[in-house]
Amino acid sequence: MDSIPANRRLWNRISGAYQDEHDPRIGAAPRLWGMYSLPDAHLHALGDVTGKRVLELGCGAGQWSRVLAAEGATVVGLDLSEAQLAAADRAMGATRYPLVQGAAEQLPFATESFDLVFCDFGGLSWAPPHLAVPQAARILRRGGRLVFNVASPWFEACYDEPAGRVTTTLRQDYFGLHTIAEDDGATSYQLTYGGWVRVLRGAGLIIDDLIEPRPEPGTANGYNETDPPDWAHRWPAELLWVTHKPSV
Repeated sequence: MDSIPANRRLWNRISGAYQDEHDPRIGAAPRLWGMYSLPDAHLHALGDVTGKRVLELGCGAGQWSRVLAAEGATVVGLDLSEAQLAAADRAMGATRYPLVQGAAEQLPFATESFDLVFCDFGGLSWAPPHLAVPQAARILRRGGRLVFNVASPWFEACYDEPAGRVTTTLRQDYFGLHTIAEDDGATSYQLTYGGWVRVLRGAGLIIDDLIEPRPEPGTANGYNETDPPDWAHRWPAELLWVTHKPSV
């Protein structure tokens, strides 16, 4: 399924409103993961990036990329949306890094050209994983790492579309998870736990960790309504995969 044109149109349309609402939260402090802005210092997913060549796969306004570039990484930000890239360019500041328009399932980079590929609800939420993960693995150098955060299948299975919130009731089949219809004909993607394992291993990647970020009670979620409010303290809302490409 070619979701690129519709996804590009959607993000070009909503980019301004999205950044107005979420940029202060995403960029409030360095290295904050996901819907609950949990610090990487607690989750230990990304590691030291000094001197490494890093690709942010779906960089949005570049909040993560700016931080990693300032830490000494050689960063490239990729996004499908011209409007998102324009927002990243405006916010870049003194530490400059390249911005590239492209799709996660059709990466325009040479084989084995990055030490780290990562995203936080970026390209691996908005591209077919069976296409995008092998592309990420292709451009990783031997020993390089793919680290990414996506919604948990628990979260998607419990999402009440008419009410616009996550509840304690299963709303759709776990084994039916794959594509999610978004506004304007766009599509996001969700796999089961087993589906992610098969895609990652099929791309030749080794799974080092699966972190299920758990916010403390009362932690604000600026993206989704949940019932009860502390839903994500009781069930995993996100999956933070930590993988690497074998050295030999």
